[in-house]
Amino acid sequence: MKIVYLFPGQGAQYVGMGKSFYDTSPDTRELFEQADDILKFPLTKLILSGDESELIQTKNSQPAIFVTSLAILKALEKMFGLTPPAFCAGLSLGEYSALTAAKILTFEDALKIVATRGALMHKACEEQKGTMAVVLGLDDDAVQEAVDSLNMPAAIFCANFNCPGQVVISGTFPAIEKAKDVLLQKGAKRVLPLQVHGAFHSGLMESAKIGLEPYLKTLPISIRETKVAMNVTGRLAESSDEIRTLLFNQVTSPTRWANGIRAIDKELPSLYLEIGCGSTLIGMNKKIGVSAPSLNVDKTDDLSKLEELLKG
Repeated sequence: MKIVYLFPGQGAQYVGMGKSFYDTSPDTRELFEQADDILKFPLTKLILSGDESELIQTKNSQPAIFVTSLAILKALEKMFGLTPPAFCAGLSLGEYSALTAAKILTFEDALKIVATRGALMHKACEEQKGTMAVVLGLDDDAVQEAVDSLNMPAAIFCANFNCPGQVVISGTFPAIEKAKDVLLQKGAKRVLPLQVHGAFHSGLMESAKIGLEPYLKTLPISIRETKVAMNVTGRLAESSDEIRTLLFNQVTSPTRWANGIRAIDKELPSLYLEIGCGSTLIGMNKKIGVSAPSLNVDKTDDLSKLEELLKG
């Protein structure tokens, strides 16, 4: 069975995520405890019962989502005897979860760099105030043309090409407001603000990108059989050098999620499995029109559905 693992990005977090697995799976608890030891910080407590205003901070949400995704995966591997997936993909931060699930990165190495990435992006958000908004009802080219027409190349960017009719823009608050007016005039159904800490996947994250570079240079990367669709290119990565470069560029580049899923779908997988908090990615799968069933596993309540699909 050719299974695809998908992993969520920042914004999917909520207090209590992973708790049903933590309460029932020793393997999940073990990984949570390992994360606390690696970070020397009670991340588990923050995830399971912390304050929401603290969890949503970029420096906390990134390692929290990463650990929760991998802790749930560890439980699933034990419960169902899952073999390595055929493909993996993760949205933005989730790309690190995907690379870890593919055994391209070790859990410890990935967690350390995710925590560093989160801290650097948190700092960049404080230094360069910005926000994001989702544009609904226009195709990719129309949104890009609208953004370009503003002639504000340092203030407004296309950040996420998620699925047909859904593009996220990123930039300064005034630039996002100007873009909203232009996009609605062009026929966008809605332009909705996102509750985020800053302007991710934009030039406003340049300081975080520069800060992350020395850590990426020394990050051990081992190519495996499992292929990972990368955000920046929307293609399957072929080498460790390519992955390193793309992780570096991803901080300020748009994510081409739909293209990455289409690249995987050409290989005719049997099942898409979104692992971790929320179900955003399988919702996108429906709009992209993938050829295989999609399921999210967020809580233990989802296990019966997974069991049925694996049997089928």
